[in-house]
Amino acid sequence: MGIDLKAGGRKVGRSSSMKSVKSQNPYTRLLIKLYSFLARRTDSPFCGVVLKRLHMSKANRPPIGLYRLAKFMQNKDGKTAVIVGKVTDDVRMGVCPKMTVCALLFTTQARARIEAAGGECITFDQLALRSPKGANTVLLRGPKWRSIMAHFGHSTSVDNPHTHDGVKPYTRAKGRKFEKARGRRRSNGFKV
Repeated sequence: MGIDLKAGGRKVGRSSSMKSVKSQNPYTRLLIKLYSFLARRTDSPFCGVVLKRLHMSKANRPPIGLYRLAKFMQNKDGKTAVIVGKVTDDVRMGVCPKMTVCALLFTTQARARIEAAGGECITFDQLALRSPKGANTVLLRGPKWRSIMAHFGHSTSVDNPHTHDGVKPYTRAKGRKFEKARGRRRSNGFKV
């Protein structure tokens, strides 16, 4: 006697992270309440995407630099850049163009440069008042891969033997004596 499965098989461990709010930040929790209301009561896919990204972990909300932001906002006058994450300064960029940016967080330098150029930095609750359905907005994300990601483990699960494969250790130096013994070489016990 078998079990009756729908097409696609039995999906285990796929519970949504959007069922409960994991963030302890009160501002994020209020934004989730606001955008869950807007996503439910409007037919706007924008609100649904913002809500989904507000639920994401910090690793999945990568920061975006001013240079990349300015590049994406070329020829988009009168539109608001929306980033569910942090906006950071880019010292390599000479002149910051005038733009309206909505983000969860701005570094001090990034905020100062945007405002000095005649632009403005707004919050998500201000954006909800201006354009509740996301009209005249450009939804952006930072680059997912950053050098810090090389050090992150547990890409599969903690019980998986391959969970630490290819995870770069924080070492003092990259020499023969530094984290190259047992567990790092086949000749010394085993290799992870």
